[in-house]
Amino acid sequence: MGTLLLILYILLALFGLAAIWFSFRYAWWAKAVDYKHPRILMYHMVSDPKPGTKFNGLRVSPAMFEKQLQWLKQNNWNFVTMNQLVDDRSPLPEKNVALTFDDGYEDNYTQAFPLMKKYGAKGTLYLVINRHNNDWSTKKKAHHNSGELVREPKLSDEQVNEMVASGVFEIGGHTTNHINLDTVDKPTKYAEMSQSKAMLEKQLNTPINSFAYPFGIYSKEDPVIAKELGYTNAVLAEGGIETDVNKHRFELRRVKISGKDNFLAFKMRIKTGKRGWKK
Repeated sequence: MGTLLLILYILLALFGLAAIWFSFRYAWWAKAVDYKHPRILMYHMVSDPKPGTKFNGLRVSPAMFEKQLQWLKQNNWNFVTMNQLVDDRSPLPEKNVALTFDDGYEDNYTQAFPLMKKYGAKGTLYLVINRHNNDWSTKKKAHHNSGELVREPKLSDEQVNEMVASGVFEIGGHTTNHINLDTVDKPTKYAEMSQSKAMLEKQLNTPINSFAYPFGIYSKEDPVIAKELGYTNAVLAEGGIETDVNKHRFELRRVKISGKDNFLAFKMRIKTGKRGWKK
């Protein structure tokens, strides 16, 4: 009898530890951020994970992406572009979600684009001009030199044109070369941000109003430069749910959508901006 009680106590203790771990990892008890505040979601690739590679956090599988879109639609989220989100002339209902995609990976066309059309979603694509054969990951951390992102297929101009013409996507600037803005001088910042805007406007024959800071890294002067160059809004890499779009128009926070998250984690990110208690 004593042995059975000991086993029972151990099992109860293990169950309690598991419950505590689950509670802190997913913070299911946390209060939702008011749904009047938009959810600006940050994606990169929509592709299956690749075993043994470094950047699987940037890869949301097509099956998971479809599940997310389906859930958002079923729960009455209104899909908007970044320009729609900041346009004061067009009042939006509650529960707005802006899908944003960074860099310009080809799977945004082959995988995300058909699914977004299927579910009536819209998105903003922050496109690097010189995206082919460019290992920009090393500009954040030198040891990210595996060449993994260089080998990842990127969008062609023809694919981008089709995505924009469909009305599903709008394009935003992301610098010419995906530089680290915090490591270059002011003339280089101006050149990278202005040339990106001008080249995209020429290609697409449409204003480019939104900008994303590469890696989410920026200096205090960069939001000022973005405004001077004619951008109307700019997004960070992370930060959670943005609660004041007008005040932070050039430092808009985004909710990171990770390929390493399960569906519960996604729903928690929509609810609170974070997967769990801390992140």
